Amino acid sequence: MSKRKSFDVEGLGHANPIPAVSRIGNIVATGGVSGMDTRTGKIPEDTAAQCALMFANLRQILAAAGATPDDVIRVTVWIKRPEIRAEVNKEWVVMFPEPDSRPARHTMFYDHFAGAMAVQCEAWAVIGGGAA
Repeated sequence: MSKRKSFDVEGLGHANPIPAVSRIGNIVATGGVSGMDTRTGKIPEDTAAQCALMFANLRQILAAAGATPDDVIRVTVWIKRPEIRAEVNKEWVVMFPEPDSRPARHTMFYDHFAGAMAVQCEAWAVIGGGAA
């Protein structure tokens, strides 16, 4: 029996056999998290809306594996255009409001997104990791 457990979130499934998030012990790793609207199954054209939805989706995906934003240790974000960074930052401080308790983050430019997608992230979390 595998130590690894995979989780999916309704409305955030992949067309391929890839889970939204996977967990081994207290370590959690997400797949790519987009700004898809789970009610419509579509990615909005508006990049600010995509950023807000991306972080809302990340929260749901973490919860499926038993994690919260407080457990997140690192986030990688891909953006299509430089100006999207400000929109990511706006939602970043909403999800991680404490300046002295934010995960590490790396933001990279990627211009090969399909359709309207302009931002995507992935995250690593350690559940119950204790104080630094």
